[in-house]
Amino acid sequence: METGGSLVQAIRKPTLTPKAIIHQKFGSKASYTVEEVEEPTQNGCPGLAILQKGPCLYRCSLELPDFTVVSGSFKKKKDAEQSAAQIALEKLGINLSSDNPTAEEAWRELIARVKYIFSNEFLSALHPLSSHFKAALRRVGDLNASVPASVIAICDGKLNNLCKIINPTVESHPLLVLSYIMRAAAGLPELVVSAEGQLSIWRKDPYPPNVIESSISQQSDVAESITTTAIYIPCSPEKAVEPVILNISSTGYYLDVIGQILGLSDANMVLISRTIGKASSETRLYFAAPKSYPLDMSSDLLNAKVVPFGGPLNAKASSLCGQDIYGDSILASIGYTWKGQDIFHEDVTLQSYYRMLISKIPSGVYKLSREAILAAELPLTFTTKTNWKGSFPREILSSFCRQYRLLEPVFCGSSIPLKASSELSRSNNKPEVSESAEQEREYANENESVDVDPKLAVLGSSFTCEVKIYAKCQDLILECAPDVLYKKQNDAVQSASLKVLSWLNAYLKDTYMSLEKEKQLANVFDIKFYRQIFFKEVVKCLSVCNCWHNETLGGKEPELNGVVENDASYINIEGTDSGLCPSNGSLLCVCYSVSLVTKGELQKELLESIEEFEFEMGTGAVIPCLEAVVSQMSVGQSACFYTELPPEDLVLAAAKDLANALAFLTSPCCLEYSIILLQVTEPPEDRMEQALFNPPLSKQRVEYAVQHIKEFCATSLVDFGCGSGSLLESLLEYPTSLETIAGVDISQKSLSRAAKVLHSKLVMKSDFDAPCRSIKSAILFDGSITDFDSRLCEFDLATCLEASELGKPIQQLLSTTIKMRLDNRSRSMNNTTIFYRWKSI
Repeated sequence: METGGSLVQAIRKPTLTPKAIIHQKFGSKASYTVEEVEEPTQNGCPGLAILQKGPCLYRCSLELPDFTVVSGSFKKKKDAEQSAAQIALEKLGINLSSDNPTAEEAWRELIARVKYIFSNEFLSALHPLSSHFKAALRRVGDLNASVPASVIAICDGKLNNLCKIINPTVESHPLLVLSYIMRAAAGLPELVVSAEGQLSIWRKDPYPPNVIESSISQQSDVAESITTTAIYIPCSPEKAVEPVILNISSTGYYLDVIGQILGLSDANMVLISRTIGKASSETRLYFAAPKSYPLDMSSDLLNAKVVPFGGPLNAKASSLCGQDIYGDSILASIGYTWKGQDIFHEDVTLQSYYRMLISKIPSGVYKLSREAILAAELPLTFTTKTNWKGSFPREILSSFCRQYRLLEPVFCGSSIPLKASSELSRSNNKPEVSESAEQEREYANENESVDVDPKLAVLGSSFTCEVKIYAKCQDLILECAPDVLYKKQNDAVQSASLKVLSWLNAYLKDTYMSLEKEKQLANVFDIKFYRQIFFKEVVKCLSVCNCWHNETLGGKEPELNGVVENDASYINIEGTDSGLCPSNGSLLCVCYSVSLVTKGELQKELLESIEEFEFEMGTGAVIPCLEAVVSQMSVGQSACFYTELPPEDLVLAAAKDLANALAFLTSPCCLEYSIILLQVTEPPEDRMEQALFNPPLSKQRVEYAVQHIKEFCATSLVDFGCGSGSLLESLLEYPTSLETIAGVDISQKSLSRAAKVLHSKLVMKSDFDAPCRSIKSAILFDGSITDFDSRLCEFDLATCLEASELGKPIQQLLSTTIKMRLDNRSRSMNNTTIFYRWKSI
């Protein structure tokens, strides 16, 4: 764990992309045309008569008023567009690095932008902010045409970007934008007016009547009034969050309605937060500015300061949006969008509020993705893509970074040659478990979590992945570099992501842990993090949501509460034992329901139910008590058990009827789980091999084959049922007397994969130290082991691995296929690998 160190504190300016610069200079006159191109492809290996389809590539043509440029071929459309824009800039003689404006240039552009916003032309533009201007024209009295500065700050992205160039700390302190907007308005006395101490701006001269009529005609007819539900979040922790109704008339301004609920006379002193959730969302927090909001109006542009707010911090609201919210606030999904001139609105219920709260940590995101808030848990291990249910770890980590306004996580993958990983596996005689995996299980046991099966954490694969997370200012926050190897690159990425998520879950549960425990936790998950930056960017927003500080969310098994005694007899299992029982690695399918039950089971309220819910046994994918009960059941049996209440936020996020759930929570109650075990699917053979053998049995067979192939000193070899070419690939990793190798398989898909692997190995033969330097050619045949093929008669050696499922004995099949006589020098291993030395008849 890293708690300090010399970090790069310099704040970098936002860099404009080539396409953005072209748009600035040419606007709609720049036309991009992207087309798919076909590149000539090569067969993956000499002798393979199977058409190989190359990757889908794109080329972009950029047409400007004076010339047209064409990009090269790229795998992504956006890369082709950026390349075309870059070529155009080079042709125009524009240096990309020097095109970013300075702070002074950005300030002049900011003033020009404010001037344009209050122009006649902008009022008719299709822009969310222009809709606010039209609504402001409907305000009466002194408020007519008065536009709140907070609306300008949150609706115009160009203004925000310019403010970030002037002062990069705007990213952390969004209310600074208000100071720059009001300062820019003060520099335009001939066009706009702003009262001292007020956060509103209006035109000095009214809009011409024809401009107003033209803009109003663009709006469609709306209903007399709009009614939508919002959430009132009081600043006091003792007061409850409650829904409120917003009634907006067709001639009114919705911000005035929100201002009245907040105790303000109008909307001019309403402050607005960033969006919550997706970037396209209109869900925001609204709160009141002080009666006399102090703005930094000094002439020092670069060092503008955030003036202390003076009011009490609203911890509940601040945790939702990642910025400081003061006083009482309103959570609403309402506003104007790019899609039209009419107001958009959507109900925000109490349930959605509690779901927003639990989504602030990775475990909550996973629960919501499975729609199983009271049953699911973020698994402790990533086994296979097929068995993983819900959002994948990489997706959850990216979502977490977006919520906390961090940069997208950076994944640095690396691979280890097969030979090196094989030697690493052979160096141990028993299943090898990484130290970090052992620590994970030890930490999980200390916290009464589900134990991780050590057989699932075997080394000996070929990929690893490192994850890094950066703040918006590009400071490194944390990095995770596991030393565990995986067969697939995707597994390495997902497993590394899961380590970061597991650490975040454990750390955010106890942000005030001792330094010793903090260091231990970081070592368990291979995490190196910079404590000061992490607290600044993430932890400061986590002072609310009591479920974050409850052991249930972190994996501790709930105990039976005072309503029922803590006794195993209260776990009631019914039905005949079918003998089909789950085990670690099995994929289970259950039907379950969770209900609130009062003392004596006099009343019951259904919270959550799923008819078919799948999870993998032994990975911590469900709460521990549920897995413990299921482990005692067989297919077809049902069970019922009770647990103490989890955090109230989880209960309310899951509740179907929030009013009834709140009524139940006022009296002693517990949770009742009812489960039916529907199906048990055993893990596939390769997973079982990995769990029971190290190296896996399939790899042992290949190594056994290579060992005996060396003894024969043959110059040519054919592998029947070669599949994806595992044996042929291994022969390229070891020095042998072979000059020609061939493979036969009935699956074209497998042959295609084998061709790509062999071709990539053979093209590296220019390295004279390569073990495969003696092998001059590799040929793949599309055919069956049961069909005669004269082309195979001249090979010295034949192999057949893992083909014992064929109906006839393999010896008989091979002698029929190639019409050759065996010389009794065969070798076998577990009746699955057979080698033949023959002479032509």
